[in-house]
Amino acid sequence: MEGKTATERRFPPLTPEQFAHLGDGAIAYVRTMRSEDVKRLYPQAPAIEPGITLFALLGADGTPIVLADTEEGALANAWEHQLQTVSLH
Repeated sequence: MEGKTATERRFPPLTPEQFAHLGDGAIAYVRTMRSEDVKRLYPQAPAIEPGITLFALLGADGTPIVLADTEEGALANAWEHQLQTVSLH
């Protein structure tokens, strides 16, 4: 017979809107992208030579924050803005 421990808590499930805002302003991730795809996330970006690997820093909800030419540059920007970076698998 299995019972619940005294410290186990049940939380109501998140609504889709709550889930969409989970980590807003606190969590970000870095995504590798090709220069050909930049205009989709950053429409205001100038034309970039095709075939270049770039690194996009994105908010938890996928909102683009910054585009960098190195992963270290994107991570440094996250650190400057006090964002916790997470890995996506």
